[in-house]
Amino acid sequence: MQTERRTRLERDSMGEMEVPSNALYGASTQRAVLNFPVSRLRFSRRFIRALGQIKMVAAEVNRDLGLLDERRADAIIEAARRVSEGRWDDHFVVDIFQTGSGTSTNMNANEVIANLAIERLGGQRGERGLVHPNDHVNIGQSSNDVIPTAVQLAGLTAIEEELVPACAELRDALIEKSRAFWPLIKTGRTHLQDATPIRLGQEFLGYAGQVDHGIRRLRFAQQELGDVPLGGTAVGTGVNCHPEFAGRVCEKLSQLNGVRVWETDNHFQAQNTLDAVIAASAMVRALAVSMLKICYDVRWMASGPRAGLFELLLPEVQPGSSIMPGKVNPVIPESLQQAAVHVIGNDAAVALAGVTGSNFELNVMMPVAAYNLLEEIDLLASAIRNFTDQCVRGILATENGPAMVEKGLAICTALAPVMGYDAAAKIAKEAFETGRTIREIARERSDLSDNELDRILNAEEMTKPGLGVPAGG
Repeated sequence: MQTERRTRLERDSMGEMEVPSNALYGASTQRAVLNFPVSRLRFSRRFIRALGQIKMVAAEVNRDLGLLDERRADAIIEAARRVSEGRWDDHFVVDIFQTGSGTSTNMNANEVIANLAIERLGGQRGERGLVHPNDHVNIGQSSNDVIPTAVQLAGLTAIEEELVPACAELRDALIEKSRAFWPLIKTGRTHLQDATPIRLGQEFLGYAGQVDHGIRRLRFAQQELGDVPLGGTAVGTGVNCHPEFAGRVCEKLSQLNGVRVWETDNHFQAQNTLDAVIAASAMVRALAVSMLKICYDVRWMASGPRAGLFELLLPEVQPGSSIMPGKVNPVIPESLQQAAVHVIGNDAAVALAGVTGSNFELNVMMPVAAYNLLEEIDLLASAIRNFTDQCVRGILATENGPAMVEKGLAICTALAPVMGYDAAAKIAKEAFETGRTIREIARERSDLSDNELDRILNAEEMTKPGLGVPAGG
């Protein structure tokens, strides 16, 4: 009885190689599989989509430029389209910790697309004379400009499709809460100590502003990522690349994704550094830091309910303790905080890849930088959306905040212009030592009438120098 072969022979420039019989990739990819058995980390779906799109559009442009015959081009275009759509992700098998240029992954794509195209033309996998992974799929390209272009395109589209919408939802939810909480006046805090009164709605308006500025920074990140090195080929000189190739490819990629990418005006800076990726990662990190601040504040204001501040009531989503009955913890903000910390770690890896990987005409840490940037964006978008849906939309205010305003010591700030800083400070100190209110001590230690004290110590008036009631999102 004849058994089906588990492997087949494929060939690359180093010779023959046994590859799994069902694999769409070829010899170069199999060598990488054997060379880099390091982790289980692989390039993401979004990266493979971007890489497939580049190969698809490149075949269209090379056909239009007369560099690729129509029959081969059409087969490659269809194969690359299917790759970009995610039909063959299982065949992208190269570890993230591989050759620093990402050449193994570029060849993985070239071989998968070539074999799909070969089968579409009626041939057998590995018939390189019919469709060659280098000579046909890779025309006008090098791993050194294709991989960073794929990274930047993937990051740009991920920000556009995932992170900006998640941030916009959070900003709008925070503005809604700001409006709802606007009438509530509470004690402000600086250095974790009592400060002058503030509206709870003003605090939430500040959080909304953080997110809104985060979106603005993400737009800057997109500008950085849109300037792509495609067309520089090996070292930035554009050897073996038609002068119109990169411009045409970028135009088609822009139309395909609804975001703008363009050929850089300086291939040497775009290709031998990771500066654009580092800048984009830094903007994502800044957003992660904003999320940490918002979550810390929300958790503090929800602390208690008896021995904490308990100014906010968060949605109860699960029991908080395996030993303390009835305990409910702020688990959704904690989840976002952990994601934010992870993002900050990813950003550190991206920065180190830029610092240590750039020598002369190429950065050789592109795969790890790509993985970390794309994970940052995906993780933060998901965690922010969860925070919005399961926490922010359901936050309620308690009466604890407003109840403490009259007992606050920092409202004596309003007395300083009337009686001087030192006299007001003495009143605050006595109020603290005796447990009485500022109003009570001021009534005894000054000649201010009750009406004057009502006017001066009006907590609502103290909040008016700030921003007005928030408009719509």
